[in-house]
Amino acid sequence: MAKFNTVEEIISWRPFPYKEEIYSLSHLDAHTAEYTDKEGKTYKYIVTYSFHCFAKDVPGLSEAENDQLIYQTRKDKRHFSFERYELSKHLPKIIRSLGEEPICFHGGHNRFIRYKIRDDEGNIINYFIAFKSFKEKKRLRLHIESAYPVTPEEKGKLKKINFFTIAHNTLHGKITRKPRP
Repeated sequence: MAKFNTVEEIISWRPFPYKEEIYSLSHLDAHTAEYTDKEGKTYKYIVTYSFHCFAKDVPGLSEAENDQLIYQTRKDKRHFSFERYELSKHLPKIIRSLGEEPICFHGGHNRFIRYKIRDDEGNIINYFIAFKSFKEKKRLRLHIESAYPVTPEEKGKLKKINFFTIAHNTLHGKITRKPRP
């Protein structure tokens, strides 16, 4: 595994214990990903994940439920979401495939979205994945800020953007502007 000691994010997620079951989060540990465009230019990213990929706020829980479901990080705490957790198992594969299927969607504020995954049963799930591409200490970073299922109505109309446009602009310090409506 590459050294990530200078990355300003959680690099190794601790498992979540719940009712005598341990839910491993190691699939969301920091890793590297390389993407090569059609011209042969390679972009090497350090990939990190936010706990929003497997946790969310759940109002109205009893005190006992609240205590059992809290997952706390250095900065924040939220409730463990079993639905998000199961979907998060697809994230590393989806992130690695960005170079194979370079189309993403522009979500504004330097965040880009990509959806449609097939679950283990073959069902199509509209999966909203918000990520940020940036440079940190002269290295490319891809931080997955959140990931969760959405209904087709929630998707809205989005403009496509090529992943390699994002990577190129990030590498060269250019702003990737939101497309015009």
